[in-house]
Amino acid sequence: MPRFVRRVQALALTLGAPGLFLVAFLDSSLLSLPEVADLLIIGMVAAHKTRLVQYALSATLGSIAGCLLLYYLGKKGGAAFVRRRFSSARTDYTLAAFQRYGLMAVLIPSVLPPPAPFKIFVLLAGVAEIGVTRFTIAVAIGRGARYFFEGLLAVRYGDRAMAFIRANGRIASLATAGLLLAGLLVYAFWMKTRAGSRQWPS
Repeated sequence: MPRFVRRVQALALTLGAPGLFLVAFLDSSLLSLPEVADLLIIGMVAAHKTRLVQYALSATLGSIAGCLLLYYLGKKGGAAFVRRRFSSARTDYTLAAFQRYGLMAVLIPSVLPPPAPFKIFVLLAGVAEIGVTRFTIAVAIGRGARYFFEGLLAVRYGDRAMAFIRANGRIASLATAGLLLAGLLVYAFWMKTRAGSRQWPS
């Protein structure tokens, strides 16, 4: 583990809930600290089970704050960055998808485990200018579910929870993402059917 990451982890353990907020904020914005927030949640909840809500909520709020920073960076100047790296047609198609399915386009990757990319979806959400309320709700649901689930596992399994997550977390996350995607398809079909019914005369 790099020295900087070890120092950040040690600082978070010293600070407690504010430290979790800081780590989640950094990991969700400008730095990459894979699994550090997850390990901290598990270790800290295992040591203080009654603080599960406090720790999971702190990490969730930190992640929301970090994602909002990246979201606004994308909103202010991310379009040029994206268009320099991807074809114009592909970029337009991706941004149109975000504008149509903004909440789900952020929610699904937010529950996937590392090394699944997430920051690019946050950046694209800003570029596509999806509503900040919808964006915040998506991040809160996805990251909140992840951190609270890890906290519950820490209560049940203690420090062994991380081994359980590494063995089963990917399958659980992909299953959750699959369910969310199925919900998205059902919602899209319902909206299409509803729009079509409005075109017929009463």
